[in-house]
Amino acid sequence: MAGHVAFFELGVDDLEQARRFYGELFDWTFEPGPSGEGLAIKTPTIPGGVHAGDAGGGPYLFFAVDDLDAAVERVRELGGAVDDVDLDGDEQSRSTYGRFVLCQDDQGSPFGLHEAPPGE
Repeated sequence: MAGHVAFFELGVDDLEQARRFYGELFDWTFEPGPSGEGLAIKTPTIPGGVHAGDAGGGPYLFFAVDDLDAAVERVRELGGAVDDVDLDGDEQSRSTYGRFVLCQDDQGSPFGLHEAPPGE
């Protein structure tokens, strides 16, 4: 199934401050992220992540797609842009978290695409 929200990412300035804030606000739990530089967020429903060095960054939403390569091509065909291909490009991260890409629609609004790992 494609098009539903599959993942979210929060950009913050301070990672530990975000862990305390969101952990206490929503009772979320955290573990080291796939890149080793952020945190994976465990929520009751949609998985997420948080990364530092992005003060004032809004939430990034990633929509599920069955085939990331085909979806990237379709974004381009429709006049959108692809900003970053395979954010979690190493094989271990892909097998655990899948593949991610940041895009912009044909008006410049940001969004992401997510292909689930094999077997999901």
